[in-house]
Amino acid sequence: MSLAPINDSSSKEEEEDMKPYNNYKLVVINRKYKSNDLVPPRDLKETFCKFAGGGGSRMSVDQFRCFLVEHQGHVDITLSESEQIVNKILKARNGSNDEAHWSAGDDHRTKQQRELTLDVVFHFLLLNDFNDPLKSEVHHDMEAPLSHYFIYTGHNSYLTGNQFSSECSEEPVIQALQQGVRVIELDLWPTSNKDDIKVVHGRTLTTPVSPRKCLEAIKKYAFFKSEYPVIITIEDHLTRDLRTKFAEMATEILGDLLYYPQAERLTEFPSPKSLKNKIIISTKPPKEHLNKSIDVDRGSNNDVQDGSESSEEETSSGQESPDAMAKPETEDKMADPETEKKEEGDSNAGDQNGFNQQCSADYKRLIGIPAKNIKGSIKDKLRIEEEVRRLSWSELKLEEASESHGTDIIRFTQRNILRVYPKGTRVQSSNFKPHIGWMYGVQMVAFNMQKHGKELWLMQGMFRANGGCGYVKKPEMVMQNRPNGELFDPERTLPEGKTILKVNVYMGHGWSSEFSPTHFDRFSPPDFYTKVSIDGVPADCAEKQTSVIKDNWLPVWEEEFRFPLTMPELALLQIIVREKDQGGKDDFGGQTCLPVSELRVGFRSVPLYDKKGEKYKSVKLFMQFQFIDPKNAGSVE
Repeated sequence: MSLAPINDSSSKEEEEDMKPYNNYKLVVINRKYKSNDLVPPRDLKETFCKFAGGGGSRMSVDQFRCFLVEHQGHVDITLSESEQIVNKILKARNGSNDEAHWSAGDDHRTKQQRELTLDVVFHFLLLNDFNDPLKSEVHHDMEAPLSHYFIYTGHNSYLTGNQFSSECSEEPVIQALQQGVRVIELDLWPTSNKDDIKVVHGRTLTTPVSPRKCLEAIKKYAFFKSEYPVIITIEDHLTRDLRTKFAEMATEILGDLLYYPQAERLTEFPSPKSLKNKIIISTKPPKEHLNKSIDVDRGSNNDVQDGSESSEEETSSGQESPDAMAKPETEDKMADPETEKKEEGDSNAGDQNGFNQQCSADYKRLIGIPAKNIKGSIKDKLRIEEEVRRLSWSELKLEEASESHGTDIIRFTQRNILRVYPKGTRVQSSNFKPHIGWMYGVQMVAFNMQKHGKELWLMQGMFRANGGCGYVKKPEMVMQNRPNGELFDPERTLPEGKTILKVNVYMGHGWSSEFSPTHFDRFSPPDFYTKVSIDGVPADCAEKQTSVIKDNWLPVWEEEFRFPLTMPELALLQIIVREKDQGGKDDFGGQTCLPVSELRVGFRSVPLYDKKGEKYKSVKLFMQFQFIDPKNAGSVE
C-alpha cells in the first residue's frame, strides 16, 4: 500500500487552516502472488508409475522395496524392513499413536490400506531421517596409517576473530571440536616474566588465554562429535623449564587420554582405529641451548627459545607478514628473531649456536607425531626417510612446490604427513581453496574456523563424508603408483572422464518457517534461485544456475544439470540458494556442500545450512542424484 496527498479543492481560508496538518487518503495496492502446495515433480510421477506396475495408482510393500533397492540404491534392505517403513509412513499420515495397530504383519488392514499412493511416497521422500543425501555412519577403512587420510584441521584454533587483534579463548577450541575438527593448534609462549605459559598469536595484539583452559576444553569436548583421535599441533616458543611445566600440565589434565608412541623411532604412523579416544601431541622435539658464552649474551639458559616450531605467520619468502610484524611486547621478550624465520620443524635450527637434543624427557615423551624440516631444496625437504614425520608449509610454499615437484609431494604424503596453513597476509582469518592441498595428498589442510565463507563451506562439506568422523580416506589414485611406476599428478596426468553426475533440482521449502515474511523483501515473497557447482581438480570445476522463481516461498524449478567428472573422489557439490534482489546484492537463502563420492543416488531431501555452517531446522531442497557412465551418456535421457 502507499499514501498519497489529498488533492480536493478548498477555499483559501480553509487551506490556511489546514496548513499545520497533513491529510492523506489511503491507496491500497492489491498484488496477487503465486501460492502453491508441494506436489510431486514429474520425474517422481514417472518413477512411481514404473514401480507401481502398469501405471497403477498404488504401490505395494514389495513394489516399494523394489523402488528402494533399484532406484534409491538401498541394496541391502529386506522386505521386512520395507514393511516396517511402510507402517511408519502410514502411521504418520493417519496420525495414529497406536503402535500395535500399525505393527508389521497386522492382519486387520486390507491390502489397499497397506499400499502407498504417490502423495504418500512423495512426503516420505521429503523426510531427512531416511532420505538424507549422505550416509550417517563411518564406512571407510579406518585401519590404515594416519598418512592415508585427510584430517579435519584447524589453524590458530584459540582465536575468536582476526589474526592480529582478537581475543584468545578456549571457546573457539570447544566450537571446533563440537563441529568435528580433529586437529587443534596451540601456540605456546612464555609470559612477560617468563615463569609461566600463555597461548597467544605471537607478536600481535591478540590477548592470551591460559593453556590449562585450552587443555581442559580439549579433554571435555575431544570426543563430543567423533571417537577418532584428536591431534594437538604445538607451535613451541618455550624455554626448557616451561616445556617441563607444560608436560606436567598436559599429563595431569589429559591423563590416560594421551597417546605415547611405543617406539622411539616411528617408521609408520598408527591407524585412526588404533587411536580411538586418544589425544596426540605433535611438535618438533626441541633443541636446548648449552653454550654458556651464549647464555651471557642472551640471558640464562632458561630464557633461550630455540624456535622448534617457528612462527607460521610469514610469507613464502620468509619475510614476516604485517600481522606478524606488530610487536606489542619488547624485543627481549620475544623469541630469537633468527630462529623465528626458520621454517617450522627445521632440524638444523640453532645448531650453529650449540643447540642439541637435551630436552626434558617428559616433554619429549609426549610427542606422538614428530615434526621435522630438512634444510635445502624443495626436493631435499620432501626426502623420504626411514622415520616418518610431519612437515608444515604455507599455502604459498605449497603452490610454489607443486609447480615443479607435484609428484614429489604425492610421494612424500603417501607415508608422511604434510600440513598446509594460510599465508600470513590473511589477517582477517580468510582461507584458501582447500583442493590445492587435497589433490596432492595433503592430510592437514589447516583452516581458520573464525571466517565463514565459500572456502570454509568446502572444508565442512569434505568432512561430512565418512559419517562426519573427521577422517576421510584418501583416493587410491593418490596413494598408489601407476603400473609403470609413475605417480599421480593432478596437473599433468588426469584420467579420462570417469562418470557424469546428473543433478535434478526440483523444489525448495521451509523458508517461511525460518524467516520473517519481510526478511527477503518488504513488499513481496522472495525470488529464489539455486547455484549448483563442482569444486575439485581443475578439470572438474563447473558452475550452473537455475532460473529465478519470482514471488514464491515454495519455488519449483524442476531443472537438470550434468557434470562430467575425471576425479569424483575429490569433487564437492556446492549448492547455494539466493534471493534475487533487483536493487543490490542478492540475499543469502542457504547452502550446503556434499562430497560427490558419498552421494546416495535417487530422490533426496537435502537440508541447507546458514553461513556459519549450522543446519536450518526446516529449509530443504528436494533433489535427485544419479551417476551416468560417459559411454552411455547419449542414450540416457
